[in-house]
Amino acid sequence: MPPGSAARLPAQRSTSVKNRLDRVNELIKRELSDLVRREITFTAKLVTLQQVDVTPDLKHAHVFVGVIGTTEEQKQALNELHDHRQRLQNELSKRVVIKWTPQLHFKLDTAGERGDRILNILDQLGLPEPPPAEHADDLPEKDQQDR
Repeated sequence: MPPGSAARLPAQRSTSVKNRLDRVNELIKRELSDLVRREITFTAKLVTLQQVDVTPDLKHAHVFVGVIGTTEEQKQALNELHDHRQRLQNELSKRVVIKWTPQLHFKLDTAGERGDRILNILDQLGLPEPPPAEHADDLPEKDQQDR
């Protein structure tokens, strides 16, 4: 081993572990989304799996669910997912082969609602629109030469 290469191993290892977790998160999200779409019928207008965060030990997966609908429909969607959790985990274990099939924890993702609320508040404030940004292509030749 060349001198100084031992110092780089931990950084490479942590990066590869992070990349592996990212790949596992995406794989579980994709397969679980397909299972949910096929297996469960919701009363809400739209139910999507926004993000999956698997713990580094692969034993737990936090699934963030976006639900478009009333508060009651959101609660009902989470209850449906929780009621089907065991079957979803079992089907997931057949589709995704990893050391542990993570236990699924469903959580409501309210990021979209928060964003809508912020946009509504900004609209209510009646702030003037910012002027469009000037691009170098839009400036007269004299201004471009000054830059």
